[in-house]
Amino acid sequence: MSPSLSRNAATLCGLMAIVLWSTIVGLIRGVSEHFGAVGGAALIYTVGAILLTLLLGRPRLRGFPRAYLLLGSLLFVAYEWCLALSLGFADNRMQAIELSVINYLWPCFTILLAIAMNGQRARWPIVPGIALALLGIVWVASGEQSISLQQTLTNAASNPLAYALAFSGAVLWGLYCNVTKRYAEGSNGVVLFFILVAASLWLKYLAGERAPLVFSLPASLELLAAGAAMAGGYALWNLGILRGNLTLMASASYFTPVLSALFAMLWLATPLGVSFWQGVAMVIGGSLLCWLATRESGAAASD
Repeated sequence: MSPSLSRNAATLCGLMAIVLWSTIVGLIRGVSEHFGAVGGAALIYTVGAILLTLLLGRPRLRGFPRAYLLLGSLLFVAYEWCLALSLGFADNRMQAIELSVINYLWPCFTILLAIAMNGQRARWPIVPGIALALLGIVWVASGEQSISLQQTLTNAASNPLAYALAFSGAVLWGLYCNVTKRYAEGSNGVVLFFILVAASLWLKYLAGERAPLVFSLPASLELLAAGAAMAGGYALWNLGILRGNLTLMASASYFTPVLSALFAMLWLATPLGVSFWQGVAMVIGGSLLCWLATRESGAAASD
């Protein structure tokens, strides 16, 4: 295999990871309807942890920087809890899809936290970028009613736990990305982190009011698909970042909200209105502006 082809193949792996991750929202919501929010999440991450161990091997802690091991595991576990449980605790499928868009504020938070934590320089597009992304969330969360901050707050108040989890998840993933960049030193703890997510969710399930886990063929297939999408996404992304075109992969990842919403709409048989897609476009546009702000700064610095 030529070096050019291997780089193209690695880039394709990264792009396939984005496609797999785009199915997660619809699949997590579907599994939670079969097994409950906590039980379903525990099952998904258990399947994902098993598949990741088979794909990437057992986690080897020796040589992991302690700061990354501690902070990375805490942030990763907390983020995955927020993602899975916000979708599971949503009042209905439409609300679950709306909550997933809030999760895609993470690129903006990643950049803001990079400025605060890692000394990332940014230019003026950062301000309209953040504003546009937040406006997009207001647009989406207002539903098909009048677009206003008050309407968004009213909708959020109808299910404060789910909305708080979704927003917290976006912040936590931004923190995780910056902690990984600063402390990981090339280490990849995703297999260990998945095991910790699964174990902690099972503790939550056993400590609470345990809904019975009733397995049927459709539920089991959906569970397997969710776990495989999770594990496959992380495994393929890991291959992509090692040898692929990171610029192309990063650019493509900003369009994940569109792919995710399209899949969720079809999988969950939930029609999405014009205002929803307008809001998604704003979130994507805001994220791209934030990325442009840091890219321009980097380009200027290298001149």
